[in-house]
Order: sequence, then C-alpha cells, then structure tokens
Amino acid sequence: MADDETAADAEWMTSAMLKAFANPLRRRILRLFSRHEHLRAADIAAELEVPANSVSFHLRALADAGLIVEAPEHARDRRDRVWTSRKGALNVGGPENPVVDEALGTAVISAIAEEHQDLFRRVIAWTPEYVAGRTAEVHATFSQRTIRLTEAEFETAMLRVNDVLDEAQKAHDDADPAGRHWQIDVIGADDTI
Repeated sequence: MADDETAADAEWMTSAMLKAFANPLRRRILRLFSRHEHLRAADIAAELEVPANSVSFHLRALADAGLIVEAPEHARDRRDRVWTSRKGALNVGGPENPVVDEALGTAVISAIAEEHQDLFRRVIAWTPEYVAGRTAEVHATFSQRTIRLTEAEFETAMLRVNDVLDEAQKAHDDADPAGRHWQIDVIGADDTI
C-alpha cells in the first residue's frame, strides 16, 4: 500500500480490514492504488482484466473496511465514482494489539509471504540477464547483511529505512518518464527464527 507516513504512524488492522485484505483480487486492486493516485472501477477492470461488476463489488468491500475512500474531487460528474487508497502503513497485529481472529491474521500474513515468494521468483528469473551482462538495466537487487542489534535498535533501524523510502517517494517527480514502480520487500529476522 502507499505509505505517506512513517512506520511509527502505522495503524493496526481491524478485523474488517483483515477480512477484506485476505482476498487475492482485493490485494491486487490495492497494489494498483500504489501505482495510481486514484482509480475508477473501469480502470481497474481493464488493467486487471476482470469484469467491472466484480471490481465494483470488491471496491465496496475495501471501502467498507476502510482500506480505500472515495475521491469525489477527481470525478467527472456526480455519477462518477473515483477511489483512492488510505494513507499510512498497516500492521496486522502484535503483543500491543493482538488480532481478534488469529486464523484470519495468520491467513493474511501467509498471503503476504506468498506474494513475497512470488516476487522473489520473478527476481530470480530476471537475474541471469543481469549477471551475464545481457542487460545493464537494474530491475532488482539482492542485498543480504547480518548485524547484531537489540530489538530496540532493530526497530529504530527499520523506522529509519521507512523514513528514507518516504523521503525518496516524496522527492520523486511523477512526470519523469524514467520513473518505474519498484516493489520493495524488506526482510529482517533475528537468529532465533
């Protein structure tokens, strides 16, 4: 999701948000919002190649859950429904705010992990082109580093990473034709996992 706030400003997902986010098509729709400031059902249907009535149903579910909101300022007329995603990071749950439905929370985390694995497979498929010198364009990167930190130091480091990404996004000129959308998955695990 688009994130215009720091991780410290993250909101905890409600059960309604988790239920809406658990649906694969709804996650695809939300990813489109990370690439577009606002969208109509017809735009989404065309880009995802799904029926517009199905998209409308899922948009209502996302709106009811608070994951998207209407953006009437972008509408062509009163009948035109335009949507935008909510801003800010979302957390699934944790000790400070445990999920009400553990199975649902686990299903959402599993879905996010599967999408990450899919991204990883796509990067691996691209990598031979780069390492063999057939392309000089950078489309992905592998970076691995092991450092020793306390939990508090790790959390501070992750907040700083998110702040740097937020600054880069805000500094980007949307009119620059060289701009591309980058999916960034940051993985961190301590030595007890």
